[in-house]
Amino acid sequence: MDVPKDQFSTLLDHGLYSSAQILVLFGDSLFREREYRRAIVKFKIATCHSSIGENRAALAEMEGIPSKSRNLEMNLMMAKLYRNSRHTRAAVGCYKECLRLQTEVEDLPLIILIQVAGCSGMLKLNVALLRMTTEVKAIIGKNDEAILDFEKVRSIDPYVVTYMDEYAMLLKLKSDHSKLNKLVHDLLNIDPTKPEVFVALSVLWEKKDERGALSYAEKSIRIDERHVAGYIMKAKKFYESALRLEPGFLGAALALAELHVMEGRNGDAVSLLERYLKDWADDSLHVKLAQVFAATNMLQDALSHYQAALRMNPQNESAKKGLERLEKQMKGVDPDAPEEDEDNEVDDGDGDQEEAELL
Repeated sequence: MDVPKDQFSTLLDHGLYSSAQILVLFGDSLFREREYRRAIVKFKIATCHSSIGENRAALAEMEGIPSKSRNLEMNLMMAKLYRNSRHTRAAVGCYKECLRLQTEVEDLPLIILIQVAGCSGMLKLNVALLRMTTEVKAIIGKNDEAILDFEKVRSIDPYVVTYMDEYAMLLKLKSDHSKLNKLVHDLLNIDPTKPEVFVALSVLWEKKDERGALSYAEKSIRIDERHVAGYIMKAKKFYESALRLEPGFLGAALALAELHVMEGRNGDAVSLLERYLKDWADDSLHVKLAQVFAATNMLQDALSHYQAALRMNPQNESAKKGLERLEKQMKGVDPDAPEEDEDNEVDDGDGDQEEAELL
């Protein structure tokens, strides 16, 4: 059948990939072309399967692509499919291949969080990747390791500015004012126009001059309105001011606690919330405390606060979902893993249908 390839491309581009026949014809039309063209077809088919939850079929298509023909995007997709199928070792192999390509990828936090073994050599050779792994460590609360890695990044590349505002926040947490002062001085000499520099200045002046710290945070946002750290510093100043004006403002306390968690200051978040818990019997306070305790692996404390929240308000959806997630953690089950494969149910249904036809 001679079907123009561009017609199939148009159908796919408009999301009309529910018909398996269209996909097969599209694949057949390219079958006699070079290997990389077939790889693209298989990748598109796998993407379609994945988008409708057919992980096994998607994986079968991806495994049909020769390893030499897989690009970064294909390897990332295979890693995700393997991870969803609980084939961790295979997922690690795909992520290692992504690292080998020496490319900055958005999924790097996932690579780090599943603890890829044997990649440290590659990371040392790639400052961009090392910066990103350091950022992940800061996010998940491994502050001491993050500080050491930031120092390693600066020793490899003394002119790096990216993520240095995060480094400034960590130094402030450690009360290492001499290093913080030196960092800000160095950043100003490297490039005083970057948003990271003004966030670092805001961190430095946070206790000395709050108005000045706020103006630096605002300047970082004016330079780059997408720079998240600037918004965090600005929001923090506003929440703290709100609590000074009205100490009983629970909404500001919850928001400030959330910022503490984002900065890795879980202890400060707990202290703040427990202080309010003495005067406020509120289910949202218990939920927030439970979330902080769960994030720091204090599962029993998290459990008691989720239960307290549900006693106060049995309809609290955040508490219900949090408790369900926590129970999985306590059983040693990954709470982010997909439920039992729906493909099994589909397969069973197909099996029943075949039996009926045989009968």
